[in-house]
Amino acid sequence: MSGPLIALTGATGFIGRHLLTALTARGYRVRVLLRRPVEVPEGASSAVVGDLARPINMAAALSGVDAVVHSAGLANAMSGAPEDDFRNSNTEATRRLAEAAQRAKVRRFVFLSSIRAQTGPSAPSPLTEADFPTPTDAYGRSKLAAEQALAETGLDWVALRPALVYGVGVKGNMAALLRLARSPYPLPLAALSGRRSLVSVESLSAAVAAVLHTAGPLERALIVADPDPLTLPEMLAALRSGLGRRPSLLPVPSPLLGLACRITGREEMFDRLSGSLVARSDELAALGWQPVQTSRDGLAELARNAAG
Repeated sequence: MSGPLIALTGATGFIGRHLLTALTARGYRVRVLLRRPVEVPEGASSAVVGDLARPINMAAALSGVDAVVHSAGLANAMSGAPEDDFRNSNTEATRRLAEAAQRAKVRRFVFLSSIRAQTGPSAPSPLTEADFPTPTDAYGRSKLAAEQALAETGLDWVALRPALVYGVGVKGNMAALLRLARSPYPLPLAALSGRRSLVSVESLSAAVAAVLHTAGPLERALIVADPDPLTLPEMLAALRSGLGRRPSLLPVPSPLLGLACRITGREEMFDRLSGSLVARSDELAALGWQPVQTSRDGLAELARNAAG
């Protein structure tokens, strides 16, 4: 292979594994940056062992690299982690890697941020990049601080802020939703009307490829979201459709469901389920990005693949 050389962090994680496959399929050579000497992931053209907390090997890791794709970090699912842990893993490690990339004269730095760098778990109106970022938790604050650190380096950088990502191997909230869809029982969730944006990991990989291909400086954050936000009942119906089942959703009034969640200590979960979080990807679409599939089709495919 003789395509551009990409240095990829997080290649053994959920998003990173898909990025490795997608980038190599598009003709990129991918050098994975590993924290410990494990087997090189399939599809990587090379690997370098190095700890982002102590970037001793970064000069060697970034030698000859055209672009960095940084997907490693502490995930939002680790919501009980101390704020310092998020700052060290998501902010300071990104800053150190970006400084090393600048010294190595890397052309572009692509950072996998999050929509939570821009907002809390819900938003009253559709989000765009023009909205002032107001993260509400340690995870979101650490991602926004990493974006701000990139802006201070002088690199040509771009931060992708994906909505809730789904795909084979997903964990966290989407994995819990998939387990709920697999349950054999009717679910009392038909009355929930909040709409939420999603993005498949394949569409997110296409967004990474789009910003790598874009000529000229970017130096900004871009939202990544499918254009068809869904309600929770619509998500469950799509998942159960992929399993060859009817939706089987019951219209229990939302206030009653909220009361039950508060009584059982699941008030935060109810807020996430019932609130809206819609995001628009107009700026990314202007660069030529298109989602690979609709959210409904993608969720049905996820359920089919997970069942197989």
